[in-house]
Amino acid sequence: MTNETWGSVREELQRTVGTSNFTNWIEPLEFSGFRDGVAVFSVPTSFMGNWVSRNFGEQIKHLLNEAGEAVHRLEFAVAKTATRTAPKKSQGATPAQTQPQAPEVELPGAPLDSRFTFDSFVVGKPNELAHAAAKRVAEGGPVSFNPLFLYGGVGLGKTHLMHAIAQELQSERPDLNVVYLSAEQFMYRFVQALRERKMMDFKELFRSVDVLMVDDVQFIAGKDSTQEEFFHTFNALVDQNKQIIISADRAPGEIKELEDRIKSRLQCGLVVDLHPTDYELRLGILQQKVELYRKQYSGLVLADGVLEFLAHRISTNVRVLEGALTRLFAFASLVGREITLELAQDCLADILRASDRKITIEEIQRKVSEHYNIRLSEMIGPKRVRTIARPRQVAMFLSKQLTSRSLPEIGRRFGGRDHTTVMHGVKRIEELKAHDNQIAEDLELLRRSLEA
Repeated sequence: MTNETWGSVREELQRTVGTSNFTNWIEPLEFSGFRDGVAVFSVPTSFMGNWVSRNFGEQIKHLLNEAGEAVHRLEFAVAKTATRTAPKKSQGATPAQTQPQAPEVELPGAPLDSRFTFDSFVVGKPNELAHAAAKRVAEGGPVSFNPLFLYGGVGLGKTHLMHAIAQELQSERPDLNVVYLSAEQFMYRFVQALRERKMMDFKELFRSVDVLMVDDVQFIAGKDSTQEEFFHTFNALVDQNKQIIISADRAPGEIKELEDRIKSRLQCGLVVDLHPTDYELRLGILQQKVELYRKQYSGLVLADGVLEFLAHRISTNVRVLEGALTRLFAFASLVGREITLELAQDCLADILRASDRKITIEEIQRKVSEHYNIRLSEMIGPKRVRTIARPRQVAMFLSKQLTSRSLPEIGRRFGGRDHTTVMHGVKRIEELKAHDNQIAEDLELLRRSLEA
């Protein structure tokens, strides 16, 4: 086996694993030798060797065998020159000052997606605060909030912002040690350190970073030992004024089985909610994607009204929305047709059906109770005081507008009330919204929240 053989295999890997994976994991590999069916590669760190072996080992071995080499096993050896390498510091640094930096070569950062940048992030009202906070942290200077905690549902842009922060910092502040990884990867590294009895190395490793970014932190909930170590790592970094950025699918206080002391710590910084996308933001995202697709599908014609239709009908999350547009462009390109409203309806029939979410009376009652700050039991109870009766009527009105339930059925869900009571409530709200701006705004806000 020669370097030329490895070079051809590298070229094939670049085509198949993607640019990001190739740059992060394959490019640093150096072919060292071949003996007795074992191909030996030099790697900067043992973590990288283990990662490549688990994720790309079989693929590399298969390609080498296809190239005519009888490779039975891959071996990854840490390069001696890399084991003690540390980032360069100021000229006045002494050996004593640089010595603690040695563990930094083992930093377990996950690969970053080059598509997820601030330039490709579409900003709208639901995410403008999260975007502004992320941009502020990405400047690399001291900030008044630590940690930055981003939370929201699936496909609202948390991971996009995390990747954008990491890439901006790596580009503008190469002197900083920036580590982005998922909570699952943090847990894996912790368990591996326990198994190999290298807990001191693990502690030094994570305490040597300047910016720690942990995605989907809800996954450590219920993992007592991992939570314990995460808590101590968190405290150590905050005490050193190092920046921490966390994301989750819900607010810290709502993550079940997460220790109270961790919840308290996470809430001491800036907690930002990425709200469900509104129509304008979804349309902006689609328009940006279309500009990118026009370069790839230069001959395709997009009819008026298609993007507006998709932005209105697909409101679950951005990933589904982008996936629908990708499918639509690919299908139109393959069949050589203009992208019309009819084509979109036929091509995306399954996605459109899934997006037609059925709103329930119980969901309406819960949303209205939260909005007016009353108990759900009070809404369906017998009290007739105005502070409870008005929200009850609002909920009845929305149940009539947004569900297919009959008036008697709605009455039964509101504590067994007669259908005439529901009729009176619906009529009263219709009258009020015509001249009461507050009621009209409440109804629009609740409707958008329920349909999001």
